[in-house]
Amino acid sequence: MTNARPDSVSHRLAKTARYSYRQESSVPSFDDTRPLVIYDGVCVLCSRAMRNIARRDRSGAIQFASAQSPLGRALFRHYRLDPVAFETVLLLRDGRAFGKMDMALEMARLIGGPWRLSAIFLPLPRRFRDMAYDLVAKNRYRLFGRTETCMLPDASWRARVIDHSAE
Repeated sequence: MTNARPDSVSHRLAKTARYSYRQESSVPSFDDTRPLVIYDGVCVLCSRAMRNIARRDRSGAIQFASAQSPLGRALFRHYRLDPVAFETVLLLRDGRAFGKMDMALEMARLIGGPWRLSAIFLPLPRRFRDMAYDLVAKNRYRLFGRTETCMLPDASWRARVIDHSAE
């Protein structure tokens, strides 16, 4: 029995072949030996979350790109995600794509420390985990706000941002 609707974003991403984006000429090349997070750069909640992730990633391995950047838009399209009405933050790690709560749990695993405790949510069916993610995502602009342009990262994580200027 599957934990998600067959058409769900998380299910679709989990079924996508590793490094499939390498075969698509519309996806700009990038260093995919390091994890990459593609986030909504105009969402205040998303930008703050990325700043916190960068601060907790002591190894400095995690890279970032806004979904509004050329790389972000191309990867969203590749994974059949809407590059305008964002359904999820996207994490690419070891050629695999993670979205929604799978992304959040994988990110917690990456940054370690007390965040690893989020693994307690793994036994829950994916559809329930994603429902919780969707509830926050659906209301993020209303609760936290949005900016008219992508928020530029501060100096502490700017060097790890790929394609941070939107075209």
